[in-house]
Amino acid sequence: MRPLALIASFAACLVLAGCGYVGEPMPPALNMPNKATGLRAIQRGGNIIVEFTIPDRTTEDLPIVRLGEVELRMGPGGPQPFDFGRWCESASRIPVTASAPGPVKVTIPVRNWAGQEILFAVRASKAKGRFSDWAGPNDLRVVEPVRVPEDLRAEAVSTGVRLSWRAAPREALGFRVYRRAGAEKEDSMVAEASASGWIDTSTAYGKPYGYRVQAVVKTGESDAESEISPPVEIVPVDKFPPAVPVGLAAVSTQESVELTWERNTEPDFAFYRVYRSLDGTAFEKIADSLQAPSYGDRTAARGKPYRYAVSAVDLLGNESARSQPVEAGIKQ
Repeated sequence: MRPLALIASFAACLVLAGCGYVGEPMPPALNMPNKATGLRAIQRGGNIIVEFTIPDRTTEDLPIVRLGEVELRMGPGGPQPFDFGRWCESASRIPVTASAPGPVKVTIPVRNWAGQEILFAVRASKAKGRFSDWAGPNDLRVVEPVRVPEDLRAEAVSTGVRLSWRAAPREALGFRVYRRAGAEKEDSMVAEASASGWIDTSTAYGKPYGYRVQAVVKTGESDAESEISPPVEIVPVDKFPPAVPVGLAAVSTQESVELTWERNTEPDFAFYRVYRSLDGTAFEKIADSLQAPSYGDRTAARGKPYRYAVSAVDLLGNESARSQPVEAGIKQ
């Protein structure tokens, strides 16, 4: 083939390869991020905490490598009907530090907003791109800061661990109780209380526990929280005897005094002890380690007036007080 013909053929290939299957021209990418997700605000102590997440994709599902601006606006709602554009112009712009997509947390002092119903909204842009649609506006009623509970105390009681604390009186005030048990690394909320005290009935003796408390004020659909109190630590020890036996009754026969009473139901119950007194003297133990709620006294002298009482003992040796005494004696 002649050189001139080769050149013409090669040029034709280039033209065909370059044009290919030509369709409609594509519009330029908007470079606009998807709008932020998870927008929420809470009041904790002396701060308002606003949280949201900036997605890592644009509206055309392209990755966002570099973030542009993040615009967070906060301000009162204003008159009705609500005009979002006018609200944006008057709402305060809150500085936000965010260099990449992902979760964002912004802390704002309460002092400028206390006593107001505020709205907040956020949007973001990609570097050299357009702003996303607004997320929000969401609302929050801001109140005077809630004070942290004071003087948190923990003590072991027969039913578990009893907590008590002090808090300044306030309308719609409640409390959240957090606990860390044993080798747990994090606190978890275990109760909500309406008064300055709570009993944890799910504890085990000899196991370490740490407790913290947070005060909460209901503000419509959200809560205003205090900071969480410093922790109090406790290892409950069983120093609590079983319940005092009840229902003690005595029946006199020719050979003995037969005693019966109601059975104890504590899971750590071990046994009973029986005590006897003659003519008003001090009680003396006459039987020990009884498993059943009954006993027959065959050592009593005929015709003598006796008084009997019973106590319960647990597995650690904690002994209850003695029951109400009963009088009886062996018949003549």
